[in-house]
Amino acid sequence: QVVLVESGGGLVQPGESLKLSCAASGSGFSNLLMGWFRQAPGKQRELVATISASGFTNYADSVKGRFTISRDNAKNTIDLQMNSLKPEDTAVYFCNFQVMVSVRVMDFWGKGTLVTVSS
Repeated sequence: QVVLVESGGGLVQPGESLKLSCAASGSGFSNLLMGWFRQAPGKQRELVATISASGFTNYADSVKGRFTISRDNAKNTIDLQMNSLKPEDTAVYFCNFQVMVSVRVMDFWGKGTLVTVSS
């Protein structure tokens, strides 16, 4: 099993920055695709950004140029640097790891961290 723990959420004003981190613990797995998703009140969960084990990144159009996803393979962590935050970025942010365990592909989620952007 893989356990994911997010950190770094909080309350910020529009235009400010925030950095989220996600640490994965467990054994016997290899990372395939890691990412951040978010869910705003009353809305469906949506993709924010992903990064592959090889470092290829993908971003939602709404965050391109403002958010940066990165990974540390040695520490098994991913970060999401969020700049120029907007009120519409307010949501619970979830970390996701898609991993290979033996011959199976499995998905794991963190419990989420709340980001509130408000003046």
